[in-house]
Amino acid sequence: MKPAKPISIIGPNANKCTDEMYRFGLELGKAMAEAGYIIVCGGMYGIMEAVCKSAREAGTGREVNSIGIIPGSDKTEANSYCDLVIPTGMGIARNVLVVNSGDAVVAVAGGSGTLSELAMAWQLGKKVICYTGFEGWARELAGKGLDSIERPSFLYASTIEEILSLLK
Repeated sequence: MKPAKPISIIGPNANKCTDEMYRFGLELGKAMAEAGYIIVCGGMYGIMEAVCKSAREAGTGREVNSIGIIPGSDKTEANSYCDLVIPTGMGIARNVLVVNSGDAVVAVAGGSGTLSELAMAWQLGKKVICYTGFEGWARELAGKGLDSIERPSFLYASTIEEILSLLK
């Protein structure tokens, strides 16, 4: 079995994650795990919990299907589906670790936290795929760049299949 590649998934926390977004996160996490990716996320709730839960349930045979990089110092603050929890004690500054730990970034919807992660991904030169199925910063910035830095704009996808295709 070839080593799995880490992909950062960013999006709304429990306060902003709708039931529809959560269901999408379940589908996304399962598809990503089955395609051989390890999910890196903020390790908390909302979209983060959904992708970790379904990645674990995908039955890949890997010991680690998801990594949660949490803002606090207490591992028990993470959602219970993270296979590996990294407590940073950094608060929202941990967002840069979430983004930088993946070979690419997949953004779903999102508010100000997702926006900060998108800006960091842009500055770090990461490949970013914005899912356009929900309102939020991912849809708003899909197909655009943030400034005049010479690099490809944020990619966009309207299905999980398109996300997987763009990751290859």
